[in-house]
Amino acid sequence: MNQPFLSSTLRELQLFTRSWRFWTTFALVVLLFVVTGPYGTFERMTLGIRLGYWLIVHAVTWSIAICFALMAEILLRRHLNHTLARMTIGSLVAALPIGFALGAIDFAFFGHWTNMGNGFHRALFALPLCALFCLLTYMAMHRQIAEVSASALPPASALAPAASEPEILTRLKPQNRGAILRLSVEDHYTDVVTSRGHELILLRFADALKELGATPGLQVHRSHWVADAHVERLKRDGGRLVLVMKDGTEIPVSRTYADAVRARFDELPARS
Repeated sequence: MNQPFLSSTLRELQLFTRSWRFWTTFALVVLLFVVTGPYGTFERMTLGIRLGYWLIVHAVTWSIAICFALMAEILLRRHLNHTLARMTIGSLVAALPIGFALGAIDFAFFGHWTNMGNGFHRALFALPLCALFCLLTYMAMHRQIAEVSASALPPASALAPAASEPEILTRLKPQNRGAILRLSVEDHYTDVVTSRGHELILLRFADALKELGATPGLQVHRSHWVADAHVERLKRDGGRLVLVMKDGTEIPVSRTYADAVRARFDELPARS
């Protein structure tokens, strides 16, 4: 899972935990089950045990259903336009783990451990309940979910680079986007240095070079690329060529790229 997905999921989970509408809906549903005592719980349990049972059942099942619903809501945004449809799919998928969770709760209260067959049976039984809880949650929270979803999506202008900008700039934080000065390999990352700062991005160096577009520059080493406009001069260091950048940074030139560097920067002085 990538970081934006986790951030979006946590942001929407916080929306639920801080919403009085959600907790009110949850409390009313639990109260309804406690008072009516469905599925034989009215006859088999006292009021206190019945309250504890249905409170645990709903806390566990709602937690699982909401987590699955929110993950589906985020993952399916590009495929389904309606929030309720995305959440319903996630809730229905949650029926399987909910079925086995109900078996574990029944074991804790009644001493009966559910077998595999009963687990799938409970999952089928949980399907309409998952859909119902999803609908209730959506009715209580749809406006807040829509607001958070909208705030999580960057504007179209931020998603697509301008015609004159290389694609790699869209990977950088807005405050670091500027003229590209050089790229360097840092372990499994590529260090992108611009006129406004630098940032490590998780991208192969070869792929980073492809995203430079028409930016004038040259790869001078298997781990370095430099922009033409940022090269100050050539320098010889013990028989090796080194490019000195305008900010004073020295970039080594490998033998593989030495001829190309001389051809590109032959008008610059080479100093010892």
